[in-house]
Amino acid sequence: MTALNDELFAAAQRVIPGGVNSPVRAFRGVGGVPRFLSRGNGALIWDAEGKRYIDYVGSWGPLILGHAHPEVVRAVQQAASQGLSFGAPTAAETEFAELLCLSVPGMEQVRLVSSGTEATMSAIRLARGFTGRTMLIKFEGCYHGHADALLVKAGSGALTFGNPSSAGVPPEVAAQTLVLPYNDIEAVTAAFAHASDTIACIIVEAVAGNMNLVLPRREFLQTLRDLCTRHGTVLIFDEVMTGFRVGPQGAQGLFGITADLVTLGKVIGGGMPVGAFGGRRDIMQCVAPLGPVYQAGTLSGNPVAVAAGLATLKLVQRPGFFAALKNTAVELTSGLSALAHEYDVAFSAQPVGGMFGIYFRAAPPRSYAEVMECDKDAFNRFFHAMLERGVYFAPSAYEAGFVSAAHGPAELEQTLAAAREYFASIK
Repeated sequence: MTALNDELFAAAQRVIPGGVNSPVRAFRGVGGVPRFLSRGNGALIWDAEGKRYIDYVGSWGPLILGHAHPEVVRAVQQAASQGLSFGAPTAAETEFAELLCLSVPGMEQVRLVSSGTEATMSAIRLARGFTGRTMLIKFEGCYHGHADALLVKAGSGALTFGNPSSAGVPPEVAAQTLVLPYNDIEAVTAAFAHASDTIACIIVEAVAGNMNLVLPRREFLQTLRDLCTRHGTVLIFDEVMTGFRVGPQGAQGLFGITADLVTLGKVIGGGMPVGAFGGRRDIMQCVAPLGPVYQAGTLSGNPVAVAAGLATLKLVQRPGFFAALKNTAVELTSGLSALAHEYDVAFSAQPVGGMFGIYFRAAPPRSYAEVMECDKDAFNRFFHAMLERGVYFAPSAYEAGFVSAAHGPAELEQTLAAAREYFASIK
């Protein structure tokens, strides 16, 4: 008898390209059939066949409180009962913007949008409009959404399919993007020595999370800050993934470095589609209607999404929240690493805040090139073995994982027991 997940995937492929609405969901990187999910509660999800999993994807980061948190659900229900969309200002938008500006270093003004891609695309346009320059620098393996100029040696799903760029991106657009190795101070210094007067902005994942988790060297981020200040270039920290995920002030607070513009998403929507970009007032006032840089969106500041975001951000600011989240990620990664060492498996793991990376490699990678040294086939076998045992990791060797406030001792114990069973079976 055909399993329900197989039937649902076959039906989806008839009407949706690849059967999914975002590429990495297709399980192409790991093989097999994606799980069609029916519900979630706390740290747990259930697929269409009723099988339960411990979820370490968390909708790719937003669900820092876990699935269906009662206070977030209540806020959404209350907002929805008053109307789903207005296309006009609401008081809640201002409250949300004020909270973001109070929480995020250097954020003097902010514009709400509907996705992380929209936030990064808009921030780059704004940087070009503000500086009057055209070139942008990004880093190999970093993913900043699917805007044309950013799909050049990108991470996330582009890496999963072994095609780190995209068809449909005109060469003349790609030519305006300079791609450098992540964490390579010498390369970025040389780029400025060669063409500083043409570089509008640097955009960087302050902690890379789309080629798996790669931590920055602090001196790398500081070099970016110093070069941008010296040459009048706009420094953009893409904190769509790290914002309110690695700490209460994001990666800026963690590393003590303030960008000129910051892009946000994921956690600030609490599971609803929300993004934002903001930063220095003099730059932000170049955005229409005040300035010549056009940006607009019918659903920007959507009242239901803003309600979810406000509820989430207020909850994560409670004392001790991020310390507990960090401890959970540390326990998970140290436990997995200890088990792998016990069974002599080439494996490493590391956390930062509520994010983590697992690698079938002796030590955590520090660059795209080192990520490519990881044993992808070993990861794929581990992924399926854990899935069979009720543990849901990201279906790609090139994605970070996430814990939530709902992950507790029971979930960690079950996860580590499943990992022990698997590591023991391969020796």
